[in-house]
Amino acid sequence: MFSETAKKELEEIRLKYPNARAALLPALYLAQREFGWLSPEAYEAVSSLLGVPKAITRGVGTFYAMYKHKPMGRNIVQLCTNVSCMILGAERLVDFLKIKYGLEPGGTSPDGQFSLVIMECIGACGTAPAMLVNDDFYENLTEKYIEEILEKYK
Repeated sequence: MFSETAKKELEEIRLKYPNARAALLPALYLAQREFGWLSPEAYEAVSSLLGVPKAITRGVGTFYAMYKHKPMGRNIVQLCTNVSCMILGAERLVDFLKIKYGLEPGGTSPDGQFSLVIMECIGACGTAPAMLVNDDFYENLTEKYIEEILEKYK
């Protein structure tokens, strides 16, 4: 199920840790990168290659919010809607994403380009509202700025 390149990378990851369980977080991240999300088959592959029980592998993967448990769009938009972001317009930005891109919180745009994840806190209260697109951070958001940002990811 893993590509040969990913299998080699997983072997290198495993060597950095004192035991297989300690390597689960980066191994699951590798599986998510390889398959796009952590399907039952992805959990099985990680479990098998590391020799860690399936229940432990799945337990670790479902504990952390950084792992995706359903197919997602090619780009993940994580928008903060906590207090500072909310006060400075994040709810209006959620509405904008619904109207402009067909993005519902927890959903994927009809073209499969974007998935929207509502963040509890992104840690950027001083430059709110803020979001991540994949691993890229953006702050001081407006509708126009979001439109410019998302154009780069199409």
